[in-house]
Amino acid sequence: MHGRPRRPAKPEDEAAASAKAAKLRDLQAQVLQNHHSRTYTKEAIGLSFKLLEINPEAYTAWNYRKLAFQHNIKELSDPEAIRSAVDDELRVVEVALRQNPKSYGAWYHRKWLLNQKLAPVDSKREFGLLDKLLKVDARNFHGWNYRRFLARFMAVPDEEELKYTMDKISDNFSNYSAWHNRSILLSNLLIQQSKGFESKQKIFTEEFELVTQALFTDPSDQSGWFYHLWLLAQTSTPDNPQLIASWPFNGAKLSSSLVKEKVEKSTLSSIWCHSLKERTVPIVLYFNEPVKGLNQSSVKLKSDLEFGKDIRWRALSVTDSGYSNCWATYLQIANECSSSQQYSVDVSIPCSDDIVSRSGSTYNCPVHLTFAIELISDEAQDIDLFDKPVAWNRSDSFQPHENRESMPFDLLKITSALVEEDSNWHFERLSEEIDLFRELPDDNSKFVKLTLARLLLACAAIKSRGRSLIERKRYCEEAMGYFSDLIRLDPSHKWYYEDERSLVLMDKLSCDTETFMKHCSVKVEPNLVPLNHVQLCSLSLTCIGFAERLIWVQVLDLSHNSLRSVEGLEALQQLVSLNISNNQISSFTALEPLTKIISLKVLDLSFNEIGAHSIDTTRYICSSPFSHKVEACEAFEECRKKSINVEEYWDAILFFESLKLAQLDIKGNAVASKEDFRTLVTMLIPSLKWLNGECAN
Repeated sequence: MHGRPRRPAKPEDEAAASAKAAKLRDLQAQVLQNHHSRTYTKEAIGLSFKLLEINPEAYTAWNYRKLAFQHNIKELSDPEAIRSAVDDELRVVEVALRQNPKSYGAWYHRKWLLNQKLAPVDSKREFGLLDKLLKVDARNFHGWNYRRFLARFMAVPDEEELKYTMDKISDNFSNYSAWHNRSILLSNLLIQQSKGFESKQKIFTEEFELVTQALFTDPSDQSGWFYHLWLLAQTSTPDNPQLIASWPFNGAKLSSSLVKEKVEKSTLSSIWCHSLKERTVPIVLYFNEPVKGLNQSSVKLKSDLEFGKDIRWRALSVTDSGYSNCWATYLQIANECSSSQQYSVDVSIPCSDDIVSRSGSTYNCPVHLTFAIELISDEAQDIDLFDKPVAWNRSDSFQPHENRESMPFDLLKITSALVEEDSNWHFERLSEEIDLFRELPDDNSKFVKLTLARLLLACAAIKSRGRSLIERKRYCEEAMGYFSDLIRLDPSHKWYYEDERSLVLMDKLSCDTETFMKHCSVKVEPNLVPLNHVQLCSLSLTCIGFAERLIWVQVLDLSHNSLRSVEGLEALQQLVSLNISNNQISSFTALEPLTKIISLKVLDLSFNEIGAHSIDTTRYICSSPFSHKVEACEAFEECRKKSINVEEYWDAILFFESLKLAQLDIKGNAVASKEDFRTLVTMLIPSLKWLNGECAN
C-alpha cells in the first residue's frame, strides 16, 4: 500500500496470523451473540473493545457500542457520570485510531458521539488529536474530513481554517488534502461574500500565483496540478447556471404535414415533427451545467393549445442524482382538428431560486421563447412512413446544406454586460496562465500538456460567450495536438485522452456554421418527409459532446467511429433515425440514453461488440440505471414464458421494451447470432417492421 514493498512471509508470521485470526473469530462470535441478545453489561462491552483494539473495521462492534451506550446512558443523571461515559467512548476511538488512523468506523463513531451533545466538547483535545495524526500523515483525508466536521461543530470561522491550510501547504506543497480543503473553504467564503472575499477576481489571482509557485517548485507533484484544475474550472465557467440551448428554438415552427408543396419549401424554421403524429410535443432545455428544480413555477408555459395542466419536467440524465444539463417535458395536446390550424407556445424562465446548480448557485438569466405548432387533421397524417426499410449507404454523395440561415446554431445568446465584463477578466487571466506554462520545460511532462490543453479549452469556452463560435477553432486545434501527444506519452490513460480529444473534435466541427454545414443536409426520404440530417462518420470519435448543438437533428449518422457510449444523445428528442454501426459499443447498458428519445424509429447497431465478451464488466460499470435498477417487470415474465433466459438478457430486455422502433439492424454483434435473440426482439418491440433488412414478422 502506498508504495511499500511486500516482504515474503516467514513461518513464524504465518503462525502468528493464524492465532490472531482464531482470536478474532472467537471475539466476533461473542460480540455478535451479545448484540443479538441485547446484552449490555460491562463485561460484554469490554469484549467489543478487545475486538476493536485488534480490528477497528468491525462495523458491527461499533454499532453494538452505540446501542449499548444509548441503553446505559439512560440510567445516568449525574452530569459528571455522563461526561465520564462519553470520555470512555472517545478513548476507545483513540485506541482504534492508533491501530488504524484511516478506520471509517472509528471516525464515524467519534462524530456520532459529539453529535449526541451529552457533554461539553473539549476543543483542545479534539484539535490536538488531529494535530498528532496529521503530523504522522499530513494527507490523511479521514483526519481532514473530521477537521471540517469539527470546525462546523465548534463554529470555527472559515478564515481561520483557511489560514491552517496555508500553514500545512507551506510545510509541504504535496499536501493534496490541504489543497482540497482550501478549495472547499474558498468556495464557501466567496458564496457568503465574507469580508475580504467580495472580489472573486482578486482572490483567484492570488490563488493562481500561489499554486504556480508550487508547480514551478516541483512540476512532478500532482497535488498542485489538481488544485490548478479546480481554479481553472472556477475561472472558465459563469458563476450562475445559464440556458444555452432549447428545442424548439425561439421562432421555430413545427408541423406534422406531409404535403408535397410544403416539403419542397421546407427549411429548418418549418420542421416536420414526428411526435406530433401522436399529439406530443417535447420541449427541451439545455443548461451549461447540471441543475435541478425545474417545475411549473420555475418554467412557465402559456399557449392557446389545450394540454394537460400537470406538466412535469424530467431530467434527461443517466444518473439518479436529480441534477442534469438537459431537461424535457412532453406536452400532450388535446385539441381536435378537422383542418390545418396553427398555435403558439410561450416558454418563460424567469430568475428563479428553484433552479439550482450543484454548487448552490441559482438561475438568474431570464429567457423568453416562442414557437409555433401547426396541427392538421388525423386523415392527412395517416401515412406509413416506414413501409420500406431505410438504407444507410455511405457511398452516396452527401449533399451539404446550402442555406446558412436555416441552420439554428446560436439558439440562445448571452448578452449580459456583466457576463461580458467577467469573461474579459477570465480570458486575460487564463491567457497569462498559458504564457506562463509555455515557459515550463516540456520534458514530455503529461501534467504540463494536460494543463495547457485545459487552459486552451477554457479560453475557447469563454470566447464563445456572446461572440461568434468560430473564435474557438484555433484553441481547439492546439488542444487536440496536446491530447494526441498525451495518448502517446501516457498509454495507461489512453481512453481518457481519447474521450477528451473527441470532445474537442466535436467542438471544432460544430463551433462555426461554415464547418458544420459540410456535415448537414435536409434529407428527403422517398415518402417526401424532410429530415434534418447530420453525418459524422469515420472521425475516430469515442464519445459524444456538445449535444446542445445537435438537438434539432432528426437523422444522425455516427457510423465507423470508436464510440463506447452514446451518452448525450438523450437530448436529441427530434431524432428519428440513428446509425451507430461499426463502433465499439459492448453492451446494452451503454445504449440506455436512447430509451429517453420518444421519436426514435430507426436504429442501426450492426457490427458493434455487443455480446462479444463472455464476462462483460461494462454492463455494471457503465453509468446507466440499467446496471443498478433491475426491478421485476412484465417483460421479464413474458420472456420466461417463452423460455428466454432473463438472467442472460436482462439488460437487452430493459433496453428493447423501452423502444418503439420500426426498424432495427443488429447483425454483426455476437448477441444477434443466438437462437432466441430474434424472438426476444420481436416480442419486446411489437411496432418493429424491419429487422436486419428483412421483414420482422
